[in-house]
Amino acid sequence: MIYFAHRGFSDQRVQNTCEAFALAREKGATCYELDVHLLKDGVLAVHHDYSLLSTAGVDVKLADLTAADLKKYPLHNPFTAGPVYVPLLQEVLPIVAPGLQLLNVEIKNDNDVYPGLEKVVLTELNKWPALAGKVLFSGFDYNSLMRVRTLDKTARIGLLTRNFDVSKPLALGAESVHINQTRLTAQMVQVCHDNGLKVYVYTVNTPAQRARVAELGADGIFTDSWE
Repeated sequence: MIYFAHRGFSDQRVQNTCEAFALAREKGATCYELDVHLLKDGVLAVHHDYSLLSTAGVDVKLADLTAADLKKYPLHNPFTAGPVYVPLLQEVLPIVAPGLQLLNVEIKNDNDVYPGLEKVVLTELNKWPALAGKVLFSGFDYNSLMRVRTLDKTARIGLLTRNFDVSKPLALGAESVHINQTRLTAQMVQVCHDNGLKVYVYTVNTPAQRARVAELGADGIFTDSWE
């Protein structure tokens, strides 16, 4: 079973930060998951939500910020003494690239809020030959993933879904389905496997949860805990 470091080692460092990914690598991670947004100046940032409200206490949208603006908003940090900030994708990639097996890049582009994001992401990742064939693009927005497929016929794609319908990942030419552990069923796993699709499950943090999804036949998990 594949273990993805979900937003880095995010139960001991602030999620989706350089510090979280560095600690995950130190602990032996070779598979990672992160989220990307497009800033106002066309630069890619690694963050989960569309705004900084939950992470920095300021209701400002990433779409309205530049790369330089990120340093104005230290993130809530219960783990270490120093300030941490939303990183750029170009800052995270050198951390996860050594020894990388698989990098799941979740494209945060629901309803095309960032026109052109998919092309920018592909262009940035193509600058890293060491990542070739090791990036799995995922997202909840079907149209966003279809744009990825249109731009790159060889892209590896995983469909995030809350309402499982095997026809959708198959239409995308996806290799995997990503689903919350609470929605996972043995039947769903069987249908995916019968159609050549892997099943990756989020967010699985306890031994009991790991045992359950393994018993159901999942191929991998996203986990905040790397120990």
